[in-house]
Amino acid sequence: MKPRGPRITRGVYPVASGFLDPRIKLRHISCFVEVARQHSVVRAAGALGMTQPGVSKTLKELEETLGIALFDRSRRSLSLTGFGEIFLTHAGLSVAALRQGVEALNQARSSGATIAMGALPTVSSSLAPQAIERFGASPMFCRIRVVTGPSTYLLAQLHVGDVDFVVGRLGNADGMAGLSFEHLYSECIVLAVRAGHPLLHAHPFDLRQVERYPILMPPPGAIIRPSVQRFLLSHGVGKLRDEVETVSNSLGRAIVMASDAVWIISEGVVAGDIAEGRLAALPVDTRETLGPIGITTRTGMALSPHAEALVRIIRSVAAEGGPLAEFEHRRSKRQSPTSL
Repeated sequence: MKPRGPRITRGVYPVASGFLDPRIKLRHISCFVEVARQHSVVRAAGALGMTQPGVSKTLKELEETLGIALFDRSRRSLSLTGFGEIFLTHAGLSVAALRQGVEALNQARSSGATIAMGALPTVSSSLAPQAIERFGASPMFCRIRVVTGPSTYLLAQLHVGDVDFVVGRLGNADGMAGLSFEHLYSECIVLAVRAGHPLLHAHPFDLRQVERYPILMPPPGAIIRPSVQRFLLSHGVGKLRDEVETVSNSLGRAIVMASDAVWIISEGVVAGDIAEGRLAALPVDTRETLGPIGITTRTGMALSPHAEALVRIIRSVAAEGGPLAEFEHRRSKRQSPTSL
């Protein structure tokens, strides 16, 4: 006499109007996956901490709900039917995904989590502070270690895993092997001077006039250095006077505000100073220096739940206009006909 299986009602399916049949519970899926793995109700019962009748009853409920026999009971050991093989592929993935979700929540609740974020100069005084401030109000907030420096240094730190991700300009191609870049927005360089600088009153303004003043330049190796050099050469600017090379935002700001120096720097670094009137941008079109700002990560490496939460906030801040929103608003207002 052949073993009796569950009574199957043909044509009954667990999907109605796009929703899963509510009779299918997690215990059904877990039980099915374990029996399929063990090829035995007895062994599955031991692994699940259930009784053998309990496992059999759970499988029967699942098969009756699906309207399909998942196991071939005509042999000594259980084997999957063709339908069972199909269902196992998806059921196994769902259990694994749920397990990963629980593990992610446990990591998220850990009080010892730390995020290591690399921040290039262009975002260190604008996008990064805004995002970190907003992250402070998030339930995912944790200790943040912000690493600053030139692009070559930060990308090297990212390669070896000393930082989780880097925010700033797209790195040079030779340093991006094994890394992925997510574009957020683009910005130009500006030539920033103190309010009241003599060049602001030069009519007409000629860019070659900057040769008469001390110049703060990004050093060799900085991402924007090639763009700055091409820009100056294309406008006929030759030898610069008293050139100072620095990647320090604070040093550059202090020198420019206390002297007649001209600071050639990414727009995001001085956007707030220009919006508040402490600094001004020389009236020269720098659109040819436009470059992408975004998030660089290791290819194929998932971020921790905390780091991913911070990245989402960075995306949100950038999508809302980023660090240049107020700068652009005030600049357009100054250039509008009604403000003249």
